[in-house]
Amino acid sequence: MTKRPRLLFLSLGGTITMVPDAGGGITPKLGAAELVASVPELADVAEIEAHSPYRLPSPSLEPGQLVEVAKAIEDAFAAGIDGAVVIQGTDTIEESAFLLDLLVADDKPVVVTGAMRGPETAGADGPANLLAAARVAASAEARGLGTLVVLNDEIHAARFVQKAHTALTSAFVSPSLAPIGLVAEGRPRFHARVPRMPTVPSYGGPPRPVALLKWTMGDDGRLLAALPGLGYAGAVIEGMGAGHVPAEAAPHLGELGRRMPVVLATRVAAGPVFTRTYGYAGSEIDLLGRGLIPAGILSGLKARLLLGLILRGGGGQSTAAAAFANYQ
Repeated sequence: MTKRPRLLFLSLGGTITMVPDAGGGITPKLGAAELVASVPELADVAEIEAHSPYRLPSPSLEPGQLVEVAKAIEDAFAAGIDGAVVIQGTDTIEESAFLLDLLVADDKPVVVTGAMRGPETAGADGPANLLAAARVAASAEARGLGTLVVLNDEIHAARFVQKAHTALTSAFVSPSLAPIGLVAEGRPRFHARVPRMPTVPSYGGPPRPVALLKWTMGDDGRLLAALPGLGYAGAVIEGMGAGHVPAEAAPHLGELGRRMPVVLATRVAAGPVFTRTYGYAGSEIDLLGRGLIPAGILSGLKARLLLGLILRGGGGQSTAAAAFANYQ
């Protein structure tokens, strides 16, 4: 008889754990052991060790808590666990998954999942997502791919996945790449493999505070001067198009870049920030010439997390530029 792999299930809360509350609505109540028990087929996939470090709606999760989750996963891997499944609310899955992708260096699979519908809702997707996530985490093919997100039977790479709808079970997409695989007929099928990016130590503490600003038509940048005084260690700017702002805002961004690392991302859902196409005032060439760092393929949400981790321990402009060079 083939020995089943050993998986660690960590539940952080979210819709998948929520049941009706006396005050109205649904709130996180179920733990990891209860979720595992609700899907008997999991016993055929792996031996599962289940823990519930948090029972929170995902908007209340903090990056520092995900750093602790990464440490728990690394400790479990060192003790012989073969893969990990992290269960949480879908609102912040794309951020949590990217943090784990940056923090967990082991090649063993890490899979993040959740649900768009509560367990008492008709058509609840939680059980199917848990089973699919376990099958991916238990598969040899998932090794070396970094952290993956599995929902709706689709397998997404953490650096590309985004939540794109507030209600549908098909809410998660990877606009720049498409899913790298799917779970069908009870097994994962991978269509593509993405290379691992360099990781950062999980023991370095939570990310430093980084501001995230989305640029809008007519914004003159008056908020920028306030950021250093508010305690931010860096900033990420989601520019228009391929990385652009109004001409009058460019000098203000250059001044901010002299006081803290500033990363230029795009507010567009897919595609890289440009580096050498547009040359007018406020364009990407102008802004990079003023010291801003291009985010490459990373969204503003993910660029913020990478910058915050890089700035731990006194890292600065050059350290940040080197980290983002991997995503160009």
